[in-house]
Amino acid sequence: MSGATTAPSVGFVGAGRVARILLGGWARAGVLPTDVRVVDPDPAAVERLLAAEPTARAADLAEVAAADVVLVGVHPPAMSQAMADLAPVLGPDTVVVSLAPVARIATLAAALGDRQLARVIPNAPSIVGAGFNPVAFAPTATPGTRALVLGLLAPLGEAPEVADEDLEAYAVLTAMGPTYLWKQLYALLDVADGAGLAPDAAAHALAAMVTGALRTMADAGLAADAVQDLIPAKPLAEPVATMSAAYGEVLPALHARLSGRVAASA
Repeated sequence: MSGATTAPSVGFVGAGRVARILLGGWARAGVLPTDVRVVDPDPAAVERLLAAEPTARAADLAEVAAADVVLVGVHPPAMSQAMADLAPVLGPDTVVVSLAPVARIATLAAALGDRQLARVIPNAPSIVGAGFNPVAFAPTATPGTRALVLGLLAPLGEAPEVADEDLEAYAVLTAMGPTYLWKQLYALLDVADGAGLAPDAAAHALAAMVTGALRTMADAGLAADAVQDLIPAKPLAEPVATMSAAYGEVLPALHARLSGRVAASA
């Protein structure tokens, strides 16, 4: 970067959902970087991203790799190739931030050499500034690198520093977590609509219910069984039990795959 008060240039390798979420969050917060460069092997993906955030621009890999910060948001199977393509064209001072739930920092360092590295597991609520985006830094990360990356993440929500080896667990819990809930929450809104509640009233009630349920888990001082026993009527007990069992069957295997271990069900 040319100076401490200069906004960093940002390059995205990958123009998919994660890029759209981060750019959308920065735009909503009024802190969208003025120099955003995007590359993706799929021109249609770039077009969709630029349609959503027209201040960004398409660029070739070398130009993206010369940005102050390069955010690598490709699908996990494409990470190895993305690292191989980036390594020879990265700028000498470019900070590389992986957004993928695979390839730990040691793997990134082996592919990219001695440079400033970080990993972030972003989640979708970042698009409205309510994200939870845990970040891990390479042991050699400087205070300047930490400040730069954390400054980019701050408008998006929480960005706790965590251990690199914990990021796959956060991917299963926080990055994918909304997908476990949103379909059910939208279904509740449909039920409320059918019961005659106005949409605004139903949305307010749903938000209060979800927030209160989480507060109860955190603050009531009750064991899990006692919390769940606070409401005697459980009209969806059987399907909820099936869904809960699926968490225990599917998600540990997913975590094992992301962590590079062999899952029992793989």
